[in-house]
Amino acid sequence: MSQIFDKEGNAIPVTIVEAGPCYVCQLKTKEKDGYEAVQVGFEKLKEKKITKSKRKKPFRYLREFRDEIKNYQPGQEINVSIFKEGDIVSVSGISKGKGFQGGVKRWGFSGRPSTHGTKHEERTLGSVGASTPSRVIKGKKMPGRTGGERVTIKNLEIVKVEPEKKLLYIKGAVPGSRGTLLEITAKDRNSTAT
Repeated sequence: MSQIFDKEGNAIPVTIVEAGPCYVCQLKTKEKDGYEAVQVGFEKLKEKKITKSKRKKPFRYLREFRDEIKNYQPGQEINVSIFKEGDIVSVSGISKGKGFQGGVKRWGFSGRPSTHGTKHEERTLGSVGASTPSRVIKGKKMPGRTGGERVTIKNLEIVKVEPEKKLLYIKGAVPGSRGTLLEITAKDRNSTAT
């Protein structure tokens, strides 16, 4: 993340994202596949890493976007120029993995009181089962692995676009750590980028 300044001198927190270029690999149709979607490839593989099965789609990442296919052609390049300043986008990615965490951090439990004769640790769950079933019910919020799951943040604004450097400046934070693959989808228009 970084910050840029507007005309009045106010600091705007932004995430700088290197986006594209992406290429249309395949157009899914209702007649053949049962639904309409655009399959997009990102990050071309080096010539020596292309196996026989990947010759038709020599990309490291393939993603599908449910979109109107009449706007796209196979082999078409999609870059950051499809976005403009002020666009509202949704950004999806894999969140940072935090490993094994307790119930207080993982689920936001309040924990136990820290005074008045509390003899046990303050950040524990408390009771996890009822007397009637004599077991812990499935789906009970318990300590465990946190993060590392798909997260979508909606209604983020594009503050600045630099097509020559392939950069998007998105207001606010996006999911994942540095180098994470993100899917950026415009809200009001049909435009996508990876």
